[in-house]
Amino acid sequence: MESSGAASDGSCYYSRLGIRRSASSAEIRAAYRKLALKWHPDKFAKNPTAAVEAKRRFQRIQEAYSVLSDEGKRSLYDAGVFDPFEDDDQDFSDFMKEMISMMDSVRSETPDSIEDLQRMLAEIIDGGTSSGARRGPSDGAKRTRGSSWGRR
Repeated sequence: MESSGAASDGSCYYSRLGIRRSASSAEIRAAYRKLALKWHPDKFAKNPTAAVEAKRRFQRIQEAYSVLSDEGKRSLYDAGVFDPFEDDDQDFSDFMKEMISMMDSVRSETPDSIEDLQRMLAEIIDGGTSSGARRGPSDGAKRTRGSSWGRR
């Protein structure tokens, strides 16, 4: 996988398009259109040597745009986990998009207090009951001779 925002050839997608990391989707689109017009291979059809370089640059511009114009891919790229060669790993990509989305939404929330965390832990231990009472043998578990609740 690529890390630290590096594209498949070592250059940064933002640099390829000549934009800042904080660029809006409109700025990304405008930069892409400008560079695509400049380096479109059809403009260099009469000069075969220049056409080869134009085609290479045009493909690199398209690659950068395809990632940065897609919010999910862009989030993965910014997080350093986007790999353009692993298109078949859609499940991992979906998982990472979901995780990044969840992390972004959690950042804006206020953290839970110790009391809230203790209450959640008690609910988990109690199996989701709201009474807060500890589970005993009547809850379906058998107590064996010499055993003690909470020790194993």
